[in-house]
Amino acid sequence: MKRYLLIFASLFTVSFFYSQELLDSVALATYQEYTDLKEALENPDNVIKISLRKKKYKDFPMDVLKLKNLQYLDLSKNEIKELPDSIVTLKNLQYLIVSRTGLERLPKNIGALKNLVHLNVNQNEISVIPYSFGELEKLEVADLWSNNLEYFPESMSKLQRLKMMDLRNILIPQTNQDQIQAMLPNTTIFFSPPCNCSW
Repeated sequence: MKRYLLIFASLFTVSFFYSQELLDSVALATYQEYTDLKEALENPDNVIKISLRKKKYKDFPMDVLKLKNLQYLDLSKNEIKELPDSIVTLKNLQYLIVSRTGLERLPKNIGALKNLVHLNVNQNEISVIPYSFGELEKLEVADLWSNNLEYFPESMSKLQRLKMMDLRNILIPQTNQDQIQAMLPNTTIFFSPPCNCSW
């Protein structure tokens, strides 16, 4: 009998972690945060939140993709120029923070991160927003401050939940600022003064 109970408990635990519910921002803010990837990989299904800031990574640490229940990922202040397209396998990811890494592009399929609420990729070298960005249906905050952006796809008009987008310290002509704001009439967008330039 005890053996059957143990088996049931084990199956319940596995089922719980693989059907992990998304946490709200308050619960996530106070949830256990891992800061060491090796430690996190000892119990990968238990890891909801991990901060790997200033770890001297030269590339995206692919072992992060083993953390299937991850909802919060911070890779800031490393040297990561690209995020792999396979990052979209982190189906529960709500917070993605990759600031000050030298990031040059976002994954073309980033729109597949259907639960992403908060994206922070400020102070990088990104020049283009991929078309699939408009498929981030739950996105509420997009911090794109201080990048080299020169293209914003029309698909962004589908971001109905987007509350705030930061585009400061980016050279954007007045005409283009007006176009971006027209695409997102219900979004608070922070711009620097328009440049006397053209795209």
